[in-house]
Amino acid sequence: LALGWTCWKTYVGRPDTDGFRSASMATLGAALCKNERPEEAHPVLEASLALKRRYFSDKSILGAQSSLANCLSILGRHDEA
Repeated sequence: LALGWTCWKTYVGRPDTDGFRSASMATLGAALCKNERPEEAHPVLEASLALKRRYFSDKSILGAQSSLANCLSILGRHDEA
């Protein structure tokens, strides 16, 4: 979890189009979800997906959708996953 926060703090000031910023947001969301904090992970993963849809490739969008679906499943929101 500390690595996720460190990544985010390091790259948060970069532009939305920066790949490191995008990756750090995804890392933070995954770390929150894996450390039993899916309620906190959900909005981070939603923002990560929105960012990838706007600026990045289909491959990165698919990864973000998968991470979000996993988080929603953990939250018991299977119909949205």
